[in-house]
Amino acid sequence: MNPDYRRHNPISLWLLILIASLAGGLAEIIWVSLYAATSSLAAATVAREVTASLLPAFAVGITGIWLGIVIHMLLAILLGFAFAFVLWRPFVRPRGPVATLAASVATLAVVWAVNFFVVLPLLNPVFITLMPYSVTFASKMLFALAMAVTLVGPELREMARQRMSSIHAAD
Repeated sequence: MNPDYRRHNPISLWLLILIASLAGGLAEIIWVSLYAATSSLAAATVAREVTASLLPAFAVGITGIWLGIVIHMLLAILLGFAFAFVLWRPFVRPRGPVATLAASVATLAVVWAVNFFVVLPLLNPVFITLMPYSVTFASKMLFALAMAVTLVGPELREMARQRMSSIHAAD
């Protein structure tokens, strides 16, 4: 099923992908904040280490925190659009919501593995020691879930609308 987003939902595909990307990035921020609230890790430390990974000279102070959040969200947008245009739109979207969830989970699992076993050990080894792998992996899976649910939202709403129409037609 290939939903017609313009007919059933005035939101453009580009905007939908942007919102899905931001939802994924925000899900990770919330998860890490919850973990930090229950551990000795300060969430600000995670944000500073994100900054230190790309712009080490700016990692200190409040600037490092805000810059880390901005960098994280920009990377989330990049990842969301890459997923949407490389995999989801041409291959996965026509196969429906379950395929979208499966593809996003698989994609983000690969992204997590590449980040934690290839990129971050070279770029910022301190970052990979901040949280247990299970916490960081769960973070990526929450990104995948938030992104996938947002991407298929218009399709799910249309399916619900069609079912409601058929129920009312049978009355």
